[in-house]
Amino acid sequence: MQTEHTVLLVSADADFLDTATEALGADQDYRLIHCRSEQEAAARLNELQAHLIICDAELIGDESANVLVSARISHPHVARLLFGSTDAAERCAEIARRAASYLYVMKPAPRDLIRLLAKRALELSELSRRHRVLSRELKISMDDDIFAQREEFSVKGGWSQFEKLVYVSAKMAELCAEAKQAAQTELPVLIQGETGTGKELLARAIHFNSKRMNSPMHVQNCGGMSDDTLHSELFGHLRGAFTGAVSDRLGLFRAADGGTIFLDEISEISPSFQVSLLRFLQEGEVKPLGADRLYHADVRVIAASNRPLEKLVEKGEFRRDLYYRLKGFELHIPALRERPEDIPVLTEFFVEKYAGVVGRRVVGVTKDVLAKLEAYAFPGNVRELETEIRRMVAVAEQGGYIAARHLSPVFDRVTVRRDDAFDLPADGSSLKQMVETLEKRAVTASLQRHHWNQSRAADELGLSRVGLANKIKRYGLQNA
Repeated sequence: MQTEHTVLLVSADADFLDTATEALGADQDYRLIHCRSEQEAAARLNELQAHLIICDAELIGDESANVLVSARISHPHVARLLFGSTDAAERCAEIARRAASYLYVMKPAPRDLIRLLAKRALELSELSRRHRVLSRELKISMDDDIFAQREEFSVKGGWSQFEKLVYVSAKMAELCAEAKQAAQTELPVLIQGETGTGKELLARAIHFNSKRMNSPMHVQNCGGMSDDTLHSELFGHLRGAFTGAVSDRLGLFRAADGGTIFLDEISEISPSFQVSLLRFLQEGEVKPLGADRLYHADVRVIAASNRPLEKLVEKGEFRRDLYYRLKGFELHIPALRERPEDIPVLTEFFVEKYAGVVGRRVVGVTKDVLAKLEAYAFPGNVRELETEIRRMVAVAEQGGYIAARHLSPVFDRVTVRRDDAFDLPADGSSLKQMVETLEKRAVTASLQRHHWNQSRAADELGLSRVGLANKIKRYGLQNA
């Protein structure tokens, strides 16, 4: 089935609109959206999955700040065509240059020329998209080979990368392997994990490694929204369906037909909206607000929650049947404190990323900084680590190291375990005393690392929960 292309016709010129509509409207490959102002075009561009903008230069007020220039940055995949009058050729050329338009053409333009230009602009846009995808895959492949050979990571075999997820821990390797399996299916995916762990990144990785990668992926945060607003965002509405509905809205489910919808904070939706979502998951039916007819959309749903849904089901706050519909695959992203071995590689990744953004050359990160980062609990998870690295890169000296003085004040309270923490006792101690001293220090260090979570400390030490409790009692250990 051939792809339908959404085209925004941005003009107030009735003759030009008629000609463009005659050129493209009869072709079933195009869906035309008329916009009579820059503001309307910008709004529709954010609402729809547009493929091409055909803009009349007469509507553009500012040559350097307009809807075409903005689209170049915010929607680089959307092809751009500019039409203008002959007496404003120089102005059209300047606008086209700033917006990186495919071409600018003088009006009046014949129907056949408009049809040909639209086709060629879309073809070039698709070729550019494929080039970006292939370049990205090639770069990731080359980077993996290079990183695997780097001396600092050669012992463990280097870091791994699943799209934008960077890791070295076994927990993340197992998660990404399961996510790759999920990507090859059409089943819904439920991603659970604390805030800041990278649930949206994992959702995007699944989408871009699935059969739907060439179709759109839309993201909707369900938290803090009324039922009517959320219904309008996802299912759409007709003009006049409620106060403020001044125009039709397609809705993300229909806009993402053939693609993927990522529903973040799914735990926050109301019981009544849970029924609507369940109906969509079962039948694929979309009924816009104010509409009398049903539509159908082929959309894969990836949902995420920072609260465990199974507990909400037990409390009666979330529908059990919807929970089972969402968890075709259920993935849990571990918190950063549960995989501290990922902190050094994430640190290096973010340093390289933000050094390039701010144009600052940073030689590296000192051992003291890495030790502080690894000892910190990171309640904000990877997002907090990324924010901290971005700030340190910005304040670090050009051509220097990121040192402990660049850390935020919150790290002043972090205690780092010394390398000599397990030195043997002084001479004169018996073997039994030395063993007991080392055991006491090992137990203490493990409890401190896991913030006195005795289950995790027991797992790390290879003890039962009762065995660890006995040692805590034996050595008189207390949580400071």
